[in-house]
Parts: sequence; C-alpha cells; structure tokens
Amino acid sequence: MPFKNITAMDQRIEFILLFSSNKKLKFNELCRRYKISRTTGYKWVNRYKTGGIKDLIDRSKRPINSPSKYNGDIEKYVVDLRKEEPEWGSKKLHRILYNRQIEGSYPFEIIPCRNTISKMLKRNDLIDSERSLQSKAYKHFEYAEPNELWQMDFKGYFLMLNNNRCHPLAILDDHSRFNVGLYACNDEKNVTVKIRLIEAFERYGLPLRILADNGNPWGPTIMETDAGFKTFSEIEKWLIRLNIRLIHGRPYHPQTQGKEERFNKTFKNEVLKRNNFKNTEHCQEYFDIWREKYNCIRPHESLNLDVPASHYSPSKRTYPAQLPPVEYDDYESIRKVAENGSISFQNKHFKIGKGFKGEYVAIKKNDNDAEFDIYFCNQFLRNISFK
Repeated sequence: MPFKNITAMDQRIEFILLFSSNKKLKFNELCRRYKISRTTGYKWVNRYKTGGIKDLIDRSKRPINSPSKYNGDIEKYVVDLRKEEPEWGSKKLHRILYNRQIEGSYPFEIIPCRNTISKMLKRNDLIDSERSLQSKAYKHFEYAEPNELWQMDFKGYFLMLNNNRCHPLAILDDHSRFNVGLYACNDEKNVTVKIRLIEAFERYGLPLRILADNGNPWGPTIMETDAGFKTFSEIEKWLIRLNIRLIHGRPYHPQTQGKEERFNKTFKNEVLKRNNFKNTEHCQEYFDIWREKYNCIRPHESLNLDVPASHYSPSKRTYPAQLPPVEYDDYESIRKVAENGSISFQNKHFKIGKGFKGEYVAIKKNDNDAEFDIYFCNQFLRNISFK
C-alpha cells in the first residue's frame, strides 16, 4: 500500500528519520504503522542509503555553482526564506541553508554565518528589536528516552470561516519534542480524544505516561470526593487498562507542561496567526503539512538545531486490538463496583466512583493495622480504614 498522497514526500522523510534513529522497533512493525509493505519500506531505505535525503525528494534544477550569482542573490534568498517562515530566526535559517546544501538544493557555494543572516534580516526590517531583546536562553528538563512521557493539550479553540469552532489537540513526545499528533477536532469530548489517541497509538505505539492539564476531558481525575479520595475520568480509566499512567500538572502552573506550551506558541505563530480555515477538513490538511515540517525540516533550538524526528523512535509497546483483561493475584480480595460506584467489604460500603461501575477492583492489606488499599489493575484508587 503506498504512502498517503497528500504528504507523501514528507512521510517518506519521517519514515526514514525514524528508521535511522530507531534501535528497538522491528522494521516490519514500523512499515505496518506507516501502512506500507516491507518492499516499499526497503526501497526508500536503499534510496536513502545510496543518495541521502535528496533521493527522497525532488532535487532543485537550479545549478549548485553559478558564476553569475553574487552576495545580493544570497541575501535575497535568505530574505525570501524568512518571508516564507516569519517566525524563524537566524539560527534556524542558517541550519536550513546547511541542510539544503547537504541535500543539493541550495544554489550557492557560500552559506552566510548567523551574524550575517541577522544583519540581512535587520537591513530588510525583518527583525523586531523589542522582541529580540526579550529572547532568553532557558534550561530544560527532559525524559531520557522517547515515549517515557507524552504531553497532551488542547490549544484554545478558534473560529473557522463557517463560524464553527476548531479545537486543535496536540500530543508531544517529551524527550524529542516530536509531535506525535496534531488534530483538528470539532469538540473536546472523551470520545474525540480517545479516537485521536488510538490513531497516535497505532502509528507510534504506547507511551509509559501522558501529562495533561487539569481541564476537561481529563481534568476530573484531580477532583476529590466528600470521602477524601480522587475521582477518575473515563479517559484515565481507559489508559489504566493500557498500562499508561495519566499524570497532571499543578493547577495554575502551566509551566509544568512547558514543552507543550512552547509548541502551542509556535503553532499559533506559524499557523493560526497566518491562515484562515474554511472547516475542520481544511484545518487538518494544513495541520498535516505543517506537522511534517515541524518534525522533519524545522530546526529545534532545544535539540542543538536538529529536527525532532532525528531524536525520536516509535515505542515497542504496540496498541492492542483488544484491551488486556483485568487480572489480580489470588491472595487479593476482588469486588465488583456497583451502579452507584461503591463496593461492599467486610459488611461496609465504600465509594470508588461511578466511572468504575461494572469493573472489578482488588483490595490489598497495607502495612497499617485495619487499613486496606484499593486498586484497579495496577492503579491505586484509595485507602479504606476500619479504625
């Protein structure tokens, strides 16, 4: 089966980058997630090995060397590139020129240095001096491996030309900054999030954790009941079954999801501020194109100007066709959650939450006398006491 026609070249580049950086996922599994045959996969791998990226994309017909070209043409080339990508500074532009030279599509022998590019931009009034003064270098924390943590968030909705709302959902790998999903959604409901997560899981596998904020549809997980324990959303219960832990940022502290917030800012500046969209289909078409550019072309300063795809590899944990069964050890007491969200244990009733109605939970004795812990799969739900 061939690559999707809309962004075939971009998907080839992403496939090759993930193949090159991947050390865990089997080749046939990677091909399956991209819905191509092993033959097609090896064809593009072999082309990449013999000719590099330039054999995957159309090469420029302009000559690399031309005696008639001079510095004015280089400056015009840089200025035109900046106008195409108004949010990219001298660092990113310099790296793009270098990448294009390697690919064979840069038409000059000389690549101007970063300072020269900055001067070119200033001469052409393409640098906001006030914004330049606000730029700062930040220290970043990241997980050691891809898929140890994904960050997930809805970017605030915006109105389309049909007067309906689009709710962009972004999912980002913490280690590599690779965007595993950018979706134009009609709403922020549980079923919408689940469908989009399944799409991401089927291509990139399962992460160990997902970090989300405290809003809907995952926000109810931080709410405490009158009994003093936290409730769980439908999304979180489903992720527990997949052995994925959903964790939350501190309320009113968006910096907890700093990478997601930074991605949202980039997405707003490079996409939303510069386009009008007719409907969600139009949004998704453009989101797909920009996402491939973000992952495979746009240099990322936090990655030493590498692209995120070069630091990412899909998870070996494949999304299952069916949810795994809920299993407990023989020594544990098992109870079924009633319709009202409670269980009965030792002639007493304890609230678990209506989200778990019909499910089985395990009751385990803890280290304190007359106290027990209640688990759903391997997720601690609450403590109960007979004191």
